[in-house]
Amino acid sequence: MPTSSLARALAAPAALVLAAGLLAGCDSTPPDPEEVGVEADGTAAALVAALNEGDLAAVPFTEVTGTDATDDLVSVVEGMGERAATIRLGDVSTDGDAATATLTWSWPLGDAETWTYTTDVALQRVADAWKVVWDHDVVEPSLNASSVLEASTVAGSRGDIVGADGLRLVTNRSVVRVGIDKTKVTAKRAAASAAALARLVDVGVGDFRKRVQAAGDLAFVEAITFRAEDVPAQVNRTYTDIDGASLLPAEVPLAPTRDFAAPILGTVGEVTAEMIAEEPDRFEVGDTAGLSGLQARYDEQLSGTSGVVIDAVGSDGKEREIIRFGGQDGESLRLTLDERLQTRAESFLADVDPASALVAVRPSDGAILAAANGPGNEGLNLATFGQYAPGSTFKSVSALALLRSGLEPDSPVPCTATVDVDGRDFENYDDYPAGGLGKIPFRTALANSCNTAFIAERRRLEDGDLADAAASLGLGVDHDLGFPAYFGSVEPPSTETGRAADMIGQGTVLASPMAMATVIASIQQGDLVVPRLVEQIDVSPPDAVTPVSSAEARQLRSLLRGVVTDGSGRLLADVPGPDVIAKTGTAEYAADDGTTRTHAWMIAAQGDLAVAVFVQDGSSGSGTAGPILEEFLRAAG
Repeated sequence: MPTSSLARALAAPAALVLAAGLLAGCDSTPPDPEEVGVEADGTAAALVAALNEGDLAAVPFTEVTGTDATDDLVSVVEGMGERAATIRLGDVSTDGDAATATLTWSWPLGDAETWTYTTDVALQRVADAWKVVWDHDVVEPSLNASSVLEASTVAGSRGDIVGADGLRLVTNRSVVRVGIDKTKVTAKRAAASAAALARLVDVGVGDFRKRVQAAGDLAFVEAITFRAEDVPAQVNRTYTDIDGASLLPAEVPLAPTRDFAAPILGTVGEVTAEMIAEEPDRFEVGDTAGLSGLQARYDEQLSGTSGVVIDAVGSDGKEREIIRFGGQDGESLRLTLDERLQTRAESFLADVDPASALVAVRPSDGAILAAANGPGNEGLNLATFGQYAPGSTFKSVSALALLRSGLEPDSPVPCTATVDVDGRDFENYDDYPAGGLGKIPFRTALANSCNTAFIAERRRLEDGDLADAAASLGLGVDHDLGFPAYFGSVEPPSTETGRAADMIGQGTVLASPMAMATVIASIQQGDLVVPRLVEQIDVSPPDAVTPVSSAEARQLRSLLRGVVTDGSGRLLADVPGPDVIAKTGTAEYAADDGTTRTHAWMIAAQGDLAVAVFVQDGSSGSGTAGPILEEFLRAAG
């Protein structure tokens, strides 16, 4: 069960329970009234029956009246809430004018848990009558005359989200809750204080003022929570000038930074009314749970279960734990994300205004090391779930289909300035090198990203060949990876112009940055790579797909190396380390304002690292996405 962010007081006052005679369902035989006070056994039995009834008025005590003892009993047990103890009488031993009765107390704590213990009660014979010596240790043996019982629910610690090398990506971190403590401000001043604090911390004045006014007289109403290290100096200096304003330290599950993998990891917070309505047996007001992303999807695993702690509380308010029952910490969720690479990827996208993403995959095992979303994404997870035309990065797929059709890397292909398909002219990108036109080797057409050559060679392919080649490289076949993932789509074209557009990664072709990182990872690995992020989810290639062969992958790596040495990816030629293979891409799309814009893509692999970079609006793959990818490869090396 999820638990409240604060230990929940267990509500109904025991005074009401006792007054109704409902302290417990006692099955003991009531004492013979004639034996009460005459025999120690009879007096002890009367005490037990009275304790179970919640009314000690008829019990003889040495120094207090039965009424006073009843009032004292109420004060001792009211902190146990609605729980009702069952008390049973054990042995009664007599030694002259003194006797000791052993009582067994059993408190139900829920989920089949019972707190059971014994207390020893002293009795004295005074003028031939046995009387009970009353003190708080009659109820619980460790209580003194000024301490009482209190039961509270306690949260099982939420499990961490752990990344590569066991580093904790999301764990409890120190925060400061800024708000109005209504116990420290008069009702008349509360609204003005709320407005002043809202202005200080830059939250909506009207909304916060209404929340403060609606809250109870003992409430703390939070305006905002800051990471401990991020509390503005102005807030620290001036909050005390506002009546009732308070800063409360706390710990909450947080990532290293506010933006770290935020669209994927998600958030934790107080459950919404909608969540309570959908799962009333699981959630109630005040519970804390995952609200989005992986925190929501794996909430039951991460949240653990609540337990009960019994404290002895002194008159000074100090608590001493007596016993703790139940409760289980949440289980950590293990991911493949590399904190260093994720942080660097996000830093390289930080100044990119349009929507953007960078995904890095380890080809040897498919581990997603980084899945970064730029600030232009407005909180959306485009890195693994974006759906965009991949443009000429898809030529790595088209190239595999053409190689399977019998085309060789050195086979001549026609690279013309334009090519007409059913009345539609297709052309190369604006900066295509004029010297690259004519009959050129297929490897040169790929290196320079000649659209017209690929479109001209489409006739080599049968229906389904392009989709089969895409599947061999991990694109277009869905898997359940345990997180939102879009693997792309290569739908059969309905027209010849659609078939032509598909060859250059437009038309019906869609992919996510993760899918394109998977494509070049499969080429680098020489086998079909299935990306994985959540360690507990087993992933494997689908049975119906023919993986890229090692021979095909060698040819593709040679062709994509040519992109770096002789083509549109030259900016990566001097990146230190193993040889880099790459493919650039642009894809035209109709913007909401009616203009035609271009997505900018670049994919690359070096050693055991495969990367895809996407920018929604850019000049070209090499000009917009390329520098980001280069920075990342250099940082990862």
